[in-house]
Amino acid sequence: MKRLILLSALCLCLPVAAQTISTSALDSIQQSFVKDDATRAIQNILTNDKNIKTKALNHSVAPMDHFFKYKTSVKGITDQLSSGRCWMFTSMNQLRPLAMQRYNVSSFDFSHNYSYFWDMLEKANLFLEDVIVTADRSFDDRAVVTYFKNPVSDGGVWNLFWNIGEKYGVVPAEIMPETEHSNNTSQMLSVLNERLRAGGYAIREQFAAGKKLDALHESKIEILKDVYRILALCLGEPPTEFIWRYIDAAGNVKTLKSTPAEFYKSVIPENYNPDTYVMIMNDPTRPYYQVYEIENYRNSIEGINWYYLNLPNDVIKVAALKSIKANEPMYASCDVGKQSNTTTGKLDMNTYDYESLFGVDMSMDKKARILTRQSGSSHAMLIVSCDTDDNDVPVKWEFENSWGAASGNKGYLSFTDKWFDEYLFRIVINRKFLDSNSVEALTGPKVKLPCWDYMF
Repeated sequence: MKRLILLSALCLCLPVAAQTISTSALDSIQQSFVKDDATRAIQNILTNDKNIKTKALNHSVAPMDHFFKYKTSVKGITDQLSSGRCWMFTSMNQLRPLAMQRYNVSSFDFSHNYSYFWDMLEKANLFLEDVIVTADRSFDDRAVVTYFKNPVSDGGVWNLFWNIGEKYGVVPAEIMPETEHSNNTSQMLSVLNERLRAGGYAIREQFAAGKKLDALHESKIEILKDVYRILALCLGEPPTEFIWRYIDAAGNVKTLKSTPAEFYKSVIPENYNPDTYVMIMNDPTRPYYQVYEIENYRNSIEGINWYYLNLPNDVIKVAALKSIKANEPMYASCDVGKQSNTTTGKLDMNTYDYESLFGVDMSMDKKARILTRQSGSSHAMLIVSCDTDDNDVPVKWEFENSWGAASGNKGYLSFTDKWFDEYLFRIVINRKFLDSNSVEALTGPKVKLPCWDYMF
């Protein structure tokens, strides 16, 4: 009892202990800014140029070429334009060489618009189901806040592509071409989210008024009709079957009559599923050799969540190099904006030197950056190449990006092995490349993480 009273007293005292910036403290802070010649020169530059990045560019960084000892087969660069569909482009880029081989064509791309349509509709349904499940909770419940903050987005990860592919299939790009709103998604997403928030609020009001579950689901279907209409007006309607005319590598005109599901099955590799293609994470804030599952990190009710095996980087790299040597590129995601020079296509831990420019200490390790939200996975690309030293130890790697051929090194980005350590987070890899300890860890129980987890 005495301990409880003491803790309560301490809690009550904490606000009193908070300090304002006193006159003496302010004097000390101001006096620390010494305007010597070097400081004055930097101040003159920065106050007249908004581009801090170019001033912090480290011109003494070690040179890096774009040559790689081991490369997978790549088939040209795609461009997601002003959309957040990097995860979809990356997943499809992994399958494009297989589709080209299967149909003997010299170039090929999937319809991202087709898959995007179904992704949006399924995400809308998932949001509304989440609203129904949490309708008895207050509006300030953390899960409710998370769901309403962002009902649907065009972001995602590999398992979302697999969920949509398994249910709706895929089609060639010519069958459902891109539109202005698949290439530039922000305005359509704004309209969708406004309709979904209004619909979600109405469902909660119906629940509060005593409506039964069947009535809530009827309301959900009416909302989804509006979502379908918005999507169809902006993206067009997806086909249930199609006829694809194409020219093969020998110059022959071919005609394929198919369905999206049939076409999907024709271009995926053997055992293309989450049991074979394992989702891996490097998250130093949590124990390694443990499987984690993110609640509701999917796009459909029946789809799988993002669940991952957390592994140390040295183990991930051994498996990744094996995959590249076997000509199997890997889905990966990273914090692409950190220490990244997209003009030269190089990602190096020393690309920018903000500490020297400002004369301040900004050092943090990966764990600290994650926990403070300074860093996190922001973009998906394919890992397609690796360069090694004389002992076959990796020194740099290469991404195939989806920002068009004008970005980076003709659409590719080279990154050092140290950058891999600090800013690469996720890969999807065939389990046959993992070591025995990793494979055994996959059989362990999943630790469930909430939908608002800091890594997602």
